[in-house]
Amino acid sequence: MVNAPLAHDLLWGMTPAQLPADAPLWAVDSLAAGQPVVVRRALSADGFVAVGVRGVLREQRLAGLMAIDSIACRVSPEALCHVDCARDLPVMQALKQLRPMLDDCGWVWGVSGSVGFELASGFKAMHAASDLDLILRTAQMITRHQARQLVAVFDQAVCRVDMQMQTPFGAVALREWASGSARVLLKNEYQACLVTDPWNPQEQAA
Repeated sequence: MVNAPLAHDLLWGMTPAQLPADAPLWAVDSLAAGQPVVVRRALSADGFVAVGVRGVLREQRLAGLMAIDSIACRVSPEALCHVDCARDLPVMQALKQLRPMLDDCGWVWGVSGSVGFELASGFKAMHAASDLDLILRTAQMITRHQARQLVAVFDQAVCRVDMQMQTPFGAVALREWASGSARVLLKNEYQACLVTDPWNPQEQAA
């Protein structure tokens, strides 16, 4: 791989043989069916990437490690921004509604969660009560005022919309940054910590 996989990327090529011996049957079945795994934020040994296997049920999630050499295909959340689905669900209605605004902002954004999984793989993961999970690549600071404006737009959608901002130092929830909290939770592969500025996280506390 030319570029290391990033959190929320979907990867194909992991086989049941790469699962722990005590892995649940649903995880074995998911990989045997050819489903992708999602990259998660966690440390891994050289030559491996931390991933998550998902099953049909919400509680069916399994953390694992995938050999980088076995990656056959990689799809990023950004590649799914303009992918459509024939299923007329609230999450798809919301995505279609928000696309023009997000495109016009000039930011790099993408689709993750169950929506991204189904759009990329074709395996059913969305349902009528699904949230729309989005990511925003934010090398430069998004002000709290900008964050509040985005949240206000999202709150007009037909389903709940959550966005995770990917800063150079980790990820922070847009809604948390838009709130009045003095410090927000910043997550990366090493830790989760409270910071006052996710783009310049010198001041922090566990």
